[in-house]
Amino acid sequence: MGRRTTRSATGAEAEHTGPRGLLVQDIHWAGERRSAIGAASLLCAALFVLDAGLGRLDVTRGALWTGLAALLFVILLPARVSARPGLLSARGLLVERSVLTGSLVSIRWSDGVSQRMILRDTEGNRVEIDPTVLVRNPAMWRRFDTDTRTSVQHGTLLCGATALRELAERIDRETARAVFKVSGLQ
Repeated sequence: MGRRTTRSATGAEAEHTGPRGLLVQDIHWAGERRSAIGAASLLCAALFVLDAGLGRLDVTRGALWTGLAALLFVILLPARVSARPGLLSARGLLVERSVLTGSLVSIRWSDGVSQRMILRDTEGNRVEIDPTVLVRNPAMWRRFDTDTRTSVQHGTLLCGATALRELAERIDRETARAVFKVSGLQ
């Protein structure tokens, strides 16, 4: 038998892969990848046109502009986040990291230019994700929330109940805002 891919009412893609369970992926990742490709291509094309217009384009400068565009793509490409029962994974360009969400030890916020959520499990695995991925993907949030409740019940989650509560409140606000907008009450 092959893989069966289905789409839920929320638009979340899911793959049934046998005994491992239902896979929920970030439904906005493909659009973000296209945006990264578009921005890198636009930068490369603009630099090539500018250099060609000034008569300075040669092989060395062309390679430099191509490398600069590739660097921009690498910077802009977000990690592809997916979740299945008991597991949350973030796959970057070269590395995939996973944590066991049923046995999390800590959930922490890393503030900075972009807010990150750092998850650690009992086996020492560590994953950093953008919390907006969970906000924008209701199916992924439900899977993650269910598994973190298991961590709390088993007593493994030592640090992060506040961060989890803040994220739940943020998701509730976003959901209420979306409901009001759709119903015309905003």
